[in-house]
Amino acid sequence: MDKRNLAFGKMNFILLAAGVAVIIIGFLLMSGSGTTEQVFNNDIFSTTRIKVAPVVTFLGFVSIIVAIIYKPKDKDNKEIEE
Repeated sequence: MDKRNLAFGKMNFILLAAGVAVIIIGFLLMSGSGTTEQVFNNDIFSTTRIKVAPVVTFLGFVSIIVAIIYKPKDKDNKEIEE
């Protein structure tokens, strides 16, 4: 298979996997036990669930966008054009 026909390079896939891992970590930070009718769990208002986890998840989505847009500088491309 010719590497020039691939849409993404190796670095794109690495960045994509890292972004997905960060999103999963963000969702895990958001998870936890909830409040029922019998017991009120004050942990649902923790800083980790309300502030940290959404920021981590957002950074994961941004890193996926960067992974899609990222285009490495090719030395082979310059040789072909000359």
